[in-house]
Parts: sequence; structure tokens; C-alpha cells
Amino acid sequence: MSTKIISTKDNLQVLFEDNHIIVVNKRVGDIVQGDKTGDRPLSEIVKEYIKIKYNKPGEVFLGLVHRLDRPTSGLIVFARTSKALSRMNELFSARETQKTYWAVVKNKPPKSHDRLENFITRNEKNNTSKAHIKEVAGSKIASLDYEIIKELNHYFVLEINLHTGRHHQIRAQLAAIGCAIKGDLKYGFDRSNPDGGIHLHARKLSFIHPVSKEFLTIIAPTPQDVIWMSV
Repeated sequence: MSTKIISTKDNLQVLFEDNHIIVVNKRVGDIVQGDKTGDRPLSEIVKEYIKIKYNKPGEVFLGLVHRLDRPTSGLIVFARTSKALSRMNELFSARETQKTYWAVVKNKPPKSHDRLENFITRNEKNNTSKAHIKEVAGSKIASLDYEIIKELNHYFVLEINLHTGRHHQIRAQLAAIGCAIKGDLKYGFDRSNPDGGIHLHARKLSFIHPVSKEFLTIIAPTPQDVIWMSV
């Protein structure tokens, strides 16, 4: 199990790296890939880190295995070779990884632990998703388990294990049970966080290494704010 930060440089926290993959801890507000904002993406920061550390001439190969929304934090896996990228893509598409998230919500969920199963539809125009109780046109099944792991003064911390990987799945499914994530205005929370992010953190990922076949569990430290530090 990898729980320590092995490198921190220019605000880049590296949680695991070898010749095949590199896992980093994304900060709130970082974009994973370039977009219309023109902000420097995390992928370019990681490429520069590799280029300098290993004195690599020319273009650095870096393949994105999965994504995180800009307002969220937590671990992101990049592939350093095309072979690793292909194999990691297969693991994710076959759901042979275990993804665990932490979320902070204001309203107590109906149950201390439960499985949520909904049908998700995506609205491309406003970049949101909606969780439906029954199947509707264009919907896809979405499933997760949640458990209350800590009760704070005004909030509840949930641990969430994903069984599917739909667009904004956790945000939409929690909002559907009246538990919008702290700071998530898009899904019904009443006010924003000072940093513009939301309290959703990709906490842990377990998977079989694409080349060595070693079983890995990597844990990402939470952001250093008052609420996360209370967990």
C-alpha cells in the first residue's frame, strides 16, 4: 500500500512512480487536460516533471488513464508508456479497479450505509448529469456504495465506492438523496467554497500494475483545509 508522498515539486504531489505509470494528487482547481480556459493542465506539469527528473530529450509520452472534475481533488493515474496506457485502459473499462472517494455533505443521508442505483442522463449543454429512479431515454445505469465514516459539527463525511464511472455520478447521486456535496452549487449546495472547489476527494485506488502485475493500493492525502483536517 502506497500512502506517502514520494515527491513534491512546484505543487505537484507524486504518490507513486516507476517506468510505466505515475500517480499524482490533483489539487482543487487543477484541470487534468487542456481546455478552452487556456490554463496550464496537470498533464503538462507532469510531463515537465518527468522531463527534468530523467533528463529526457524531446517530447515526453504521457497517457491519461482517467479524469477528475476540476473542482475535485485526489489521485490521478498517468501512463508513461503506450503499453501501460493500453493495459490501464483495459483495467478501467473492465472495472477491474477499486475507486474510493471521500465526500463531505451537510445533510445526513437517509441511512448510515447504502447502495445507490440510479439511471444517469447527461446534459451536454450545461455539463451536468441527473440521477433518475427509473430508466429513461438515453440513461445509463449508475451504482455506488456509501458509508458515513465521520460526523463533524455541521457535516457528515462519506466514504464512497464506485461500481460504475458515469459523468458526475457521485455528485448527481448524492444530490438525488438530498445530500449535495459541500461547495457544489451545480448540484444544489447553498454556497460555494472559498477556493471554488467542492469537498469531493478521490481518496484511494486499488489495481493490478499493468506490467509487474503487483497489486497496488494508493492513497491520496486530503487537501489541507479545516474540514478535511478534522476527518
